[in-house]
Amino acid sequence: MVDLLKRAVDAGASLEVPTAVLAQVWRDGPRHARLARFLRANGVMLVDLDAETARAIGVMCGVAGVADVFDGHVALHARRRGLAVLTSDPIDIARLDPALVVVEV
Repeated sequence: MVDLLKRAVDAGASLEVPTAVLAQVWRDGPRHARLARFLRANGVMLVDLDAETARAIGVMCGVAGVADVFDGHVALHARRRGLAVLTSDPIDIARLDPALVVVEV
């Protein structure tokens, strides 16, 4: 996945990574050297989770019946910015917002 994202950035794409997702994948910091380098690359933007967004994610998840607030952060950010979502969990993302462009990786 890191290699795929690196190729996208190298091709000029910008990638926005919700920090909630970073928290979910960052389980053993020292083992994530490649991910850490990727996150520092030009074209990669970390999207913070503020209180207003957290409440909106909670509402979105409640309405959709989805418990995963990490997916909620991804879906809400993509909706607000008109972005496609790269995910290994396309079903929950689609349940949160069926109008999103979802690419399964």
